[in-house]
Amino acid sequence: MVALIENPLRVGLQQDRVPEPQILIIFGASGDLTQRKLVPAIYQMKRERRLPPELTVVGVARRDWTHEFFRDHMREGVEQFGSGLGSEASWNEFARGLYYFSGDLDSPDSYQKLKTFLSTLDEQRGTRGNRAFYLSVAPKFFSEAILQLGAAGMIENPKKQRLVIEKPFGRDLSSAQALNRVVRKVCDEKQVYRIDHYLGKETVQNLMVFRFANSIFEPLWNRQFVDHVQITVSETVGLEGRAGYYETSGALRDMVQNHLMQLFCLTAMEPPNSLDADSIRGEKVKVLQVTRLADIDNLGLSATRGQYTAGWMSGNTIPGYREEEGSSPESTTPTYAALKLLIDNWRWKGVPFYLRTGKRMPKRVSEISIQFKEVPFLMFQSAAQQVNPNVLALRIQPDEGISLRFDVKTPGNSLRTRPVDMDFRYESAFGQPNTDAYARLLVDCMLGDQTLFTRGDEVEASWRILTPLLQVWDAPAPPESIPLYEAGTWGPVEAELLLTRDRRKWRRL
Repeated sequence: MVALIENPLRVGLQQDRVPEPQILIIFGASGDLTQRKLVPAIYQMKRERRLPPELTVVGVARRDWTHEFFRDHMREGVEQFGSGLGSEASWNEFARGLYYFSGDLDSPDSYQKLKTFLSTLDEQRGTRGNRAFYLSVAPKFFSEAILQLGAAGMIENPKKQRLVIEKPFGRDLSSAQALNRVVRKVCDEKQVYRIDHYLGKETVQNLMVFRFANSIFEPLWNRQFVDHVQITVSETVGLEGRAGYYETSGALRDMVQNHLMQLFCLTAMEPPNSLDADSIRGEKVKVLQVTRLADIDNLGLSATRGQYTAGWMSGNTIPGYREEEGSSPESTTPTYAALKLLIDNWRWKGVPFYLRTGKRMPKRVSEISIQFKEVPFLMFQSAAQQVNPNVLALRIQPDEGISLRFDVKTPGNSLRTRPVDMDFRYESAFGQPNTDAYARLLVDCMLGDQTLFTRGDEVEASWRILTPLLQVWDAPAPPESIPLYEAGTWGPVEAELLLTRDRRKWRRL
């Protein structure tokens, strides 16, 4: 089909480099992310010899764990959520580099003790003072942890010390700006890695190659040929014990501001001058600067929200959001968000971008679909009712790949048309599963490559677009004010109206 290049954002770069020996310090190591994602990803990369033998991981949390307990806990995570242990010898070698430190995020004494412990490990493990501090803690602790690291003198050297910050970065524009001020007070932007694991997915990276390395598509990627763009990230899961976080977050903060806006930027950006980090991230910022909600004076025409009620999924009864453990019976927290964005530039003027995300949807899907304009005149009058617009779909999960839908004539004497898909799947094409997104991003961080990480001004530009909507949705309101949708369906009726007003409809997934 199309010329596709694996790992596209590293074309021309030294993608096979191994990072220097270093220590990865994970704050909040007793949480699920470390056991389910981070350590399994690191172990996978270690087995593939993408990481140095001296690599050391230090988990930091308040719980009074021992090194041995931490190692056993991480082993359970690798066995259950990773690609497997492999040999015992392989795991034992890796486990020797796992350590645990018990400390408080707000205690200066804990940071001084941690600093001393890391210096000891430098001598024992030969890590040469190279460190990456990963903040896998609740967002309310970000500022305190960063300031304490700075006060302890642990992130003074941009060449040797890096700071990784999990999403969400702020709750709105003002809080993101405040957090950026804290970061700039302590760090150089060159050592800051605001992580969004969606940018580590193969199809997301391949989007740039697909656009800019294939001459048949880039000339069509504009307002003259594209009718509209849909970006969908749907989840089948509910809260999964995260009510405490989700009640103060909701779909707009949890998914739209980071995951969907990243997909939006890569879809709409102009070609960068080169593949270096600042060129790529600079083009993403330019897109955000000229993006707006479709009607800022009437937000009801720009976006809608929703919350799931009880329903059926896979033959099981699903409780509604307000019945979930930890949720308020009168909660108005949106579990669904759909919005319409417009870009005021030469390429995209007048082309709407529709974004949607929700929990308890029928399928787990992440997809970008480019719907091209209909042909101006149908010469096949008898087939007029059957002609469908061409659609280019980039699937990000779970079945990563790309498909192009176009119409063909069906066999037989009558002139009838039918849509067919030209399909490409990563796993079948390359004969192996894709590298885990966290694994790729962690290696990039250790290499000092910021290409797949978000810059400070980009975060603020994204919040600037969404903050007017957040101000309305965060305002106190009665429970009946939020549209509802049954678990196992594709969202509230109001989401359909968002497109039908424009004589369009959501793509069936």
